Amino acid sequence: MDQKEQSRRLGTEPIPKLLRDMSIPAMVGVFVMGLYNLVDTIFISWFVGVEGVAGVTIAFPVMLIIMAVAAAVGIGGASVISRRLGEGRGNEANQVFGNILTLIIIFSVIGFIGAFTILEPVLLLFGATPVTLGYATEYLFPIMLGTIFFSFAFATNSIIRSEGNARFAMMTMIIPSVINILLDPVFIIWLDMGVQGAAIATVIAQASVSIVTIQYFVKGKSSLTPALADFRLNFRVVKEVIVIGMPALVRQVAGSVMMIAINAMLIRFGGDFYVGVFGIVQRIAMFTLMPMLGVLQGMQPIVGYNYGAKQYDRLKETVWLGLKVVTVFSIGVFLLAMFVPHWFMRIFTTDPATIAVGVEGIRIIFAAAILIGVQVVSGGIYQALGMARPALILSMARQVLFLIPLVLILPHYFGVTGVWLAFPIADVLAFALSMFYLYRDRRIFLIRTKGDDLPPPPPRQSIQPSVRQKSAASQGV
Repeated sequence: MDQKEQSRRLGTEPIPKLLRDMSIPAMVGVFVMGLYNLVDTIFISWFVGVEGVAGVTIAFPVMLIIMAVAAAVGIGGASVISRRLGEGRGNEANQVFGNILTLIIIFSVIGFIGAFTILEPVLLLFGATPVTLGYATEYLFPIMLGTIFFSFAFATNSIIRSEGNARFAMMTMIIPSVINILLDPVFIIWLDMGVQGAAIATVIAQASVSIVTIQYFVKGKSSLTPALADFRLNFRVVKEVIVIGMPALVRQVAGSVMMIAINAMLIRFGGDFYVGVFGIVQRIAMFTLMPMLGVLQGMQPIVGYNYGAKQYDRLKETVWLGLKVVTVFSIGVFLLAMFVPHWFMRIFTTDPATIAVGVEGIRIIFAAAILIGVQVVSGGIYQALGMARPALILSMARQVLFLIPLVLILPHYFGVTGVWLAFPIADVLAFALSMFYLYRDRRIFLIRTKGDDLPPPPPRQSIQPSVRQKSAASQGV
């Protein structure tokens, strides 16, 4: 299918079929991506030990920040690009893409330099102890050297999806995941490189998919074809991308701050052992969220395109259907966590103490899991519409407004159990806030009828024309 036709189908194809076609590849992609995170942790747990998992858990907030910046640029750019394509402004979509690539290069240079200058001080600041510092450093150093590959892969995945090519976006997640899983035993076991081997396998995997993605754009398989002049940073373009991507950045950075707070309280009230157990439980939690994130990723380009094209009935149908699907997934996650949590723990370890603590943590943490789906989708809807303020608030709500304060307060009364209790309480509060926003703005995307008027899309950003546009203007086009 021609790539321009691939984008146009976002505004013409029946919503149930379109959401299925967009979401299933995204779900498969994020599922496999989550699988390689699980496999990393399984290999480290079995062949290094819980202490190795604890070291990686300490390093993970830094890795989250790297992914956060890339995801923010990619998601913000994807929202802008999908709306530009929906409005028929293809040249401006190219300029946005060019600016995104330039931002990725700048950030990658900063990450590379940071690997040689601030690595250990940052890990100590993030809660590393004498037991975990060595493991954390061994894991994070290769990751920071490979910032360019992580940033490019994460950002361009959202861009590819924004132009309607969900299948290739899925492949860009599956390829590094499979490579990572295949390389883990090579580096961790056969070469006996431990946690550093896991990190090297991850960097090689991201480098491989970066090569595949570059070929996709260079060989003209994308509807985006930026000219050299499009790489020149334009303040208004950068501002629009960052403003829209800010909720994703805040959400990911908040995740890093949350993990720092959790690690600190677990060390204070339990010790390094509990940090290792939480590292396992966290991987399980991330894995269970993958189907809902896949649905959201499938929804966003449909919502953004149809909002830009002023096809509001299709927007409403997408939102309703997406909410129903993620609610079904949320119920499934809740049932698994309540009835068979020991199945998940036994994948990582046979140690009875680790399993017992992990099972207790899973049951408490997932006590309000039925409410997670609405939280995931609500912030993403506002982001796809370009409505930065509510998207930012909803992205901050669970982690910043509720979870982090609860994590810092409850352990003083309930010990380690207080850390687990913070999660379901934060889920209930974040769900209530999401429902408030959805009800307040129900006319925008929930009870739309053909006779209603909706607020117009965000004001058009006046940007400098690219070389291609100037040439067309000079020829009277």
